[in-house]
Amino acid sequence: MINEKAYKLGSQRSAIRELFEYGKTRMAAVGKENVYDFSLGNPSIPAPEAVKEAFLDIVANDAPLAVHGYTSAQGDEATRRAIAENLEKRTGRKISPQALYITCGAAAALTSCIGALTISSDTEFIAIAPFFPEYRCFAEIGGGKLKVVPADEENFQINFEALEQSINQNTQAIIINSPNNPSGTVYTEETIKKLAELLTKKSEEYQKPIFIISDEPYRELVYNGQAVPFVMNYYKNTLVCYSYSKSLSMPGERIGYVLVNEDMDDWKMVYDAVAGAARSFGYVCAPSLVQRVIARCADVMPDLTTYKENRDLLYDTLTSWGYFCAKPDGAFYLFVRAPEGDGAAFSERAKKKDILIVGGAGFGCPAFVRLSYCVDTDMIKRALPLFKELMEETK
Repeated sequence: MINEKAYKLGSQRSAIRELFEYGKTRMAAVGKENVYDFSLGNPSIPAPEAVKEAFLDIVANDAPLAVHGYTSAQGDEATRRAIAENLEKRTGRKISPQALYITCGAAAALTSCIGALTISSDTEFIAIAPFFPEYRCFAEIGGGKLKVVPADEENFQINFEALEQSINQNTQAIIINSPNNPSGTVYTEETIKKLAELLTKKSEEYQKPIFIISDEPYRELVYNGQAVPFVMNYYKNTLVCYSYSKSLSMPGERIGYVLVNEDMDDWKMVYDAVAGAARSFGYVCAPSLVQRVIARCADVMPDLTTYKENRDLLYDTLTSWGYFCAKPDGAFYLFVRAPEGDGAAFSERAKKKDILIVGGAGFGCPAFVRLSYCVDTDMIKRALPLFKELMEETK
């Protein structure tokens, strides 16, 4: 009577969203100030002033049909040109507007890429733990499969021995996420080069391209001058998925893009397959107003002062009390090893103190928990004594 896969996805909310909804219930019961919600990656800093000004000016002064009417399916030409010019300045490579497909956020970008590359029920995509849990549903609802490579739980770079063993003739793409959700790790240039070498070797072995799908919504959220290697500069068979949710603090506006590397063989065919997958999923013509805002704000960068303050406060304090966490160079998450080695159990203990943190099982690391620190700094300060209590209770 109904699609069983769709029913399962609809009836079982993600653990992150479930915890977020639980938090809203608790806030109504005990007061918002008494709940310490580290569950959701919802940016707490406001959008840059330039974004606000662009919205107001466009709505007030641009022609209504241009603001609210359809754009081309692949996105407004001016928007794609502005993004291409920004990427050229920052990456040092020629980027064509015709290689960009504007999407309703990173989720639409990822599902469109995965849909474009799924050729049968045997098609496999590989995720590197820790990974964003929705990758699994993106791969499976499109008819493919997701394989997970175990994490390097010390540095959260890539476990290359396990990755090489996971690649086979059915492997279509490796999904990478750097800066990473949930660990905050930035893959080093050495890691990206080693990944490119491995996939080049495996592509030759299986006589077909193995792609990288590079999920990059946190690209601009890095600290202390940390460099984020632009993957296309190292491997030709790369598709980049991006969202402005984090960099411009507007996740609810759902705007992003797919960038197909024009250096790959048959890149236009791959691009058209992305466009066709987007069409089949109903992702045609991202919101016109927000596209026009991006055209004006493609060069705008976030102010990371608060995120860095929050990161340093949480990391320095928790590790001084004996918690283990690889120090994150990007994003706005800490991925902390649960003192008892069981992330789900630690998350439940924390809930009893109205601290909401996400267990790591869904990310492929059940011994860990994720704390999102894109929150009010004062909330972190008020929550810290409770984290100390949790550690003392473990001991």
